[in-house]
Amino acid sequence: MRIRRRPWAKKELEECSFYIDDPSVNKGKWHEYFSNNNPIHLEIGCGKGSFISELASKNQEINYIAADMIEAMLGLSKRNIEEKYSEKGIDTNNIVLIRMNAERILDTFDKNDIVDRIYINFCNPWPRGKHKKRRLTHSRQLENYKVFLKDKGEIFFKTDDDELFIESIEYFENSGFKIISKTLDLDKDLIFEDIPTEHEIMFKEQGIKIKALIAEKV
Repeated sequence: MRIRRRPWAKKELEECSFYIDDPSVNKGKWHEYFSNNNPIHLEIGCGKGSFISELASKNQEINYIAADMIEAMLGLSKRNIEEKYSEKGIDTNNIVLIRMNAERILDTFDKNDIVDRIYINFCNPWPRGKHKKRRLTHSRQLENYKVFLKDKGEIFFKTDDDELFIESIEYFENSGFKIISKTLDLDKDLIFEDIPTEHEIMFKEQGIKIKALIAEKV
């Protein structure tokens, strides 16, 4: 899907107090960045930010890192976060937006960062065989996450794509993760509190069931 350019995004992000364009400067020091020992949760591919803005504003005792590589998306996330936090009258002290290519995630995180949870919501399914290694749930990506995901840390995964979901279960199991729970219909089997993304709302309106799982690092 082609993302429409947002000419204002660059300037607004440059002036944003909770945005980092080069997150590699905090590699191994994310707990120092937040100046506390609260758990860190990471969303890879935050899109327009509706999910992370709602989640982070509800859980001030958790630090959130929301990552995307597209400037327009980050700009929209920034606006949605500001709006949600302003509605609740709270500061954005527990959230940071970063520009990051997930394929180079180890340029941004290492074993000292100790992330408690990773969210992967409606990532690109990359259905063609030669492109499947680019999936955010592919085994080679999971091995990268294991570097900084704490023992018994969790990955929450949601998708509309049947093939991606089935093959992702294999990826998780082959990489030594334990599937704690899974469902082929998140509306029917609510395995975790569901904060819908823009894509999720669209898929549900089309009658598409949302597949979801929780995987634990063993």
